[in-house]
Amino acid sequence: MIKNIIVVGSGKGGVGKSTVTVNLAISLAKKNLNVGLLDADIYGPSIPKMLGIKEKPGVSEKKKIMPYTKYGIKSISIGNMIPDNGAVIWRGAMASSAIRQLFNDVDWKDLDYLLVDLPPGTGDIQLSLCQSLTLKGAVIVSTPQEVSLIDVRKSINMFKKVNVPILGIIQNMSFFEIEGKRNYIFGKNGVSLEAEKQNLKFLGDIPIFPEISESGDIGKPLTTEQKSEVFRIFSKIAEKTVDASNNIKIKD
Repeated sequence: MIKNIIVVGSGKGGVGKSTVTVNLAISLAKKNLNVGLLDADIYGPSIPKMLGIKEKPGVSEKKKIMPYTKYGIKSISIGNMIPDNGAVIWRGAMASSAIRQLFNDVDWKDLDYLLVDLPPGTGDIQLSLCQSLTLKGAVIVSTPQEVSLIDVRKSINMFKKVNVPILGIIQNMSFFEIEGKRNYIFGKNGVSLEAEKQNLKFLGDIPIFPEISESGDIGKPLTTEQKSEVFRIFSKIAEKTVDASNNIKIKD
């Protein structure tokens, strides 16, 4: 049984949503929770690379796909089933069907949380998942600049229209620190101000750490290292996410 399904979206690509999803999943698992991660980005799956998974998935005795277990979380992605440079050229309905199949045909067993890493935009895949799954809520990821927030607002409105509660919003790439001085490359506090404006919970602030992208490239997320600053930041975000989800009552 899966107790809580949370989608992680942004409405815009390039804001670090998949990186946030991976590290949030691992941080939740560090709190003795059973956590799964479903990569719903059919056209640009990056979760296998970030987790350092290259082999094809196995099949259980019940003819279910076996999720990978690494860094304390279970995961599955269409990227595990296609060649490294293979392109998925599917129409929206076919892509949505593939995601539902990944959800239904994977032997997740018991999970406290299943995080679903959504693709950018507000199209067929997002709507299909919101309407076919019983979601506990959505976590929004954005960088501070207005160019990102334009699309984030569209994503927020989509979730509201399909009655998916928004657990909160995360500000990624908030600043870059050099010799103790913060440089606000993408603007200052755009996400936290937007959260206040829309009466949304602000889940946390993630600065630009070069080692975050490096860790994704080598397949070892920084939240696996409990002494890192990144672990501390994501641990707090995970706590706030759990608190927010606990306050949501799903209607029958």
